[in-house]
Amino acid sequence: MSLNRNEKAAVVSDVAAQAAKSQTLALAEYRGLTVEALNKLRVEARAKGVYLHVLKNTLARRAVAGTSFEAAADAMVGPLIYGFSEDAVAAAKVIADFAKTNDKLVLKGGAYGGKALDVTALKALASVPSKEVLLSQLAGLLTSPVQRTAAVLAALAQKKGAGAEAEAPAEAPAAA
Repeated sequence: MSLNRNEKAAVVSDVAAQAAKSQTLALAEYRGLTVEALNKLRVEARAKGVYLHVLKNTLARRAVAGTSFEAAADAMVGPLIYGFSEDAVAAAKVIADFAKTNDKLVLKGGAYGGKALDVTALKALASVPSKEVLLSQLAGLLTSPVQRTAAVLAALAQKKGAGAEAEAPAEAPAAA
């Protein structure tokens, strides 16, 4: 079903607004996917905060014109699903994880930081842990030296305490 001019303008402005607040664009070809599989992908994307939409490529090119995602315009050919996310890795992760379990979804590329991403770069971006995981790993690295120092000091205190206890009973009978 064809869109009229006003509907196309509304789609372009909606996608442009989403692109303006996003960090990452991931593209995948969905040819051969069932409606059920696409709906499952949309549910997963929505849960992770990813804006997922099937768009006409010409409308998508117009929407990203003048943004950092314009670099991906060359990859916008064929039946594509577009994933935008504010989180740097969410869109790539959702699409790449779904593509692992469904061979009909084929990664095509994307854009991040004003640069076009090929399939390899998109997979690499998808393999980066989420912000929460990275923060917890950093917190673990920062607390690790403190925990080790505390363990060494506790072991030294225990050793000195055991040495003092060994000397105290030997002195007690001599005092009596």
